[in-house]
Amino acid sequence: MADRRLQVFHTVARLLSFTKAAETLHMTQPAVTFQVRQLEEYFNTRLFDRTHNRISLTEAGARVYQYSDKIFELYGEMENAVREMTGEISGSLTIGASTTIAEYMLPALLGDFRAKYPDVSIHLKVANTDGIVSMVENNTIDLGVVEAPVSNKNLVVDECRRDHLVAIVPPGHPKAELKTITLDELLEYPFICREEGSGTREVIAEHMARWSKCQTCMDVAMELGSPEAVKGAVEAGMGISVVSNATIQKELRLGTLVSIELNPPLERPFSFVHQKQKFRVRVMEELLDFARAYCLEHRSV
Repeated sequence: MADRRLQVFHTVARLLSFTKAAETLHMTQPAVTFQVRQLEEYFNTRLFDRTHNRISLTEAGARVYQYSDKIFELYGEMENAVREMTGEISGSLTIGASTTIAEYMLPALLGDFRAKYPDVSIHLKVANTDGIVSMVENNTIDLGVVEAPVSNKNLVVDECRRDHLVAIVPPGHPKAELKTITLDELLEYPFICREEGSGTREVIAEHMARWSKCQTCMDVAMELGSPEAVKGAVEAGMGISVVSNATIQKELRLGTLVSIELNPPLERPFSFVHQKQKFRVRVMEELLDFARAYCLEHRSV
């Protein structure tokens, strides 16, 4: 609704990157550059300094950014006020989710949300936990859903539910008959783990550092980029692993994997993470409320 040139400028100024702004706005980079130049021509002054592939706001640019921030805040408050009067829930949101959540939790949640609010458009980006937190920090997504603790105190972290992790081995493995397994027993075998930056890998490493007697004994056989790849490697007898219980229900039913409870047990949070803001558009508030209610109904698997 606001001047498109100002919207594009505000995004570039917030991210200090034409490339990231183009991705966020679903525009080409030349189109973003054109809109900024149009605004600079309107004010007859440069709004950005461009040096060595880096950009910074000029004094005039900083002033325009300050006022545009207030303008878009007022637009958001106006939109919220009108939609509260009419009861309409519509708009567009970009959500980022770490791999496990995107594959095993979000499809059902977002499907139910779209069924209730068909006028809402949702874009989903998938990355590991580090990548999602970075997107939230850079404002390239509206909401992140992650599977590990978030250290940035400037972000709002709202725990959705607890996720239970278990060891997995193929049928016929020497440990397959165990009801529980210690970390030291686990470390006797080649370990299949997720890639660096994965929330799953982070919580497992912290758990082992805290509870195992030998913190340097892990024999990492493979590093893989998704829960499906990890499960496939364990099924093939390449090693054993620790995964979310939510990710192996099909394999347990088919008998292609055996799960063993960890001793001590391991849980981690699934959490929503977003920027601290004075206001949020109505559709964002509605999605958060809907997701919280969904998580209460699906506390555990």
